[in-house]
Amino acid sequence: MLKPLSDRVVIKMLEKEETTKSGIILAANAQEKPQIAEVVEVGPGREVEGKLEKMLVKKGDKVVVNKYAGTEVKYEGVDYIIVKQEDILAVTE
Repeated sequence: MLKPLSDRVVIKMLEKEETTKSGIILAANAQEKPQIAEVVEVGPGREVEGKLEKMLVKKGDKVVVNKYAGTEVKYEGVDYIIVKQEDILAVTE
């Protein structure tokens, strides 16, 4: 498994299938890039002035991420994105 360092978070984008009002299903490549992801793994946090900065997300959280953030990684055939915690905009409920 990927184990992020510092304040980095490994996420997996959630696929979004969208149906129009008339019932047409839009293919994923015809839609805008999704911004909702699931947190797969969380780093320990980064050190600021000798203190460990607390991570605000945890494994399993559904989050909204900055649209163009992160580094895409393919690991064991699965696509992940590694982002800094500051690129996570919100946690969804």
